[in-house]
Amino acid sequence: MQTRTVGHVPTTTPELLTPVQGIRRELRNAVIGYIGGADSPRTRDHPSDEGWFAPDSVTRRVFADASTMVGGVESLLVQTLHPPTMAGVADHSNYKADPFGRLHRTGRFIGTTTFGSAEQAQRAVDVVRRVHDRVEGTTPDGTPYRANDPHNLQWVHVTEVDGFLRGYQRYASTPLSADESDTFVEEMAVVARALGVPTPPTTVDELDATLQSYRPELAFGAQARETVRWLAFPPNTLPAIGPYAVIFSAAVSLLPGWARRKLWIPPSAPGVDRLVVRPAAKTMLRTLGWILEEDPSLRA
Repeated sequence: MQTRTVGHVPTTTPELLTPVQGIRRELRNAVIGYIGGADSPRTRDHPSDEGWFAPDSVTRRVFADASTMVGGVESLLVQTLHPPTMAGVADHSNYKADPFGRLHRTGRFIGTTTFGSAEQAQRAVDVVRRVHDRVEGTTPDGTPYRANDPHNLQWVHVTEVDGFLRGYQRYASTPLSADESDTFVEEMAVVARALGVPTPPTTVDELDATLQSYRPELAFGAQARETVRWLAFPPNTLPAIGPYAVIFSAAVSLLPGWARRKLWIPPSAPGVDRLVVRPAAKTMLRTLGWILEEDPSLRA
């Protein structure tokens, strides 16, 4: 900060940003706006010490890392395989008319429940549950579905936790230990229970077993194929096309073999993931991490 005197009264004015800081601030606002929308609350910048997760929690560590972008896309790909979940998105989401609305809402929800106060987190959950109350119908084969059905809620929860964990373990600078991974799954169960999942998994082994239990229900129908095509080629702005292509490729490389086969995604050529996709994704995520790193001087 710089201090100057007006008359006899000293006043404090913000310190001028360097050119690099100015560019970084603009990039930071653009990235945050892309994820959470232009009016997204900056809960990540102002985390509450009285939220659902402690300041030193594994959950806050994971969601402060840019690798969650890759894990989030991976989880969306896997979620399309569950017909009731996919029908709910196809029938009640306007993702084609408002392509980034769902991304923004998800980004805000994660940011608020992870870094906000307990009151803010509960309000965010209440909003989601009210929206889910209106999401019901039938799948293309005539099976009834409800978004607030605990079984459907659990599918979304376990695919998200698995995706975020996979992304962090591959792309974060320091992967979680086995105990920390279990802690992450246990901490995320807090959000699942608030949303209406009675007995969410609390260890990695339970998470894997729960995912496997859904496999007989999965199918790659027409709604899923359309959504996967959209995820591969969304209507991005020109500056976002390249970075998103890297994120999507990295997300595909995270898919478990059974999900990749179910999604009709052929195996990569030998060495492509290890020699091309991973280095490109790590470089880009490090850059995004630098852009998003908290710096009080960069606040708009």
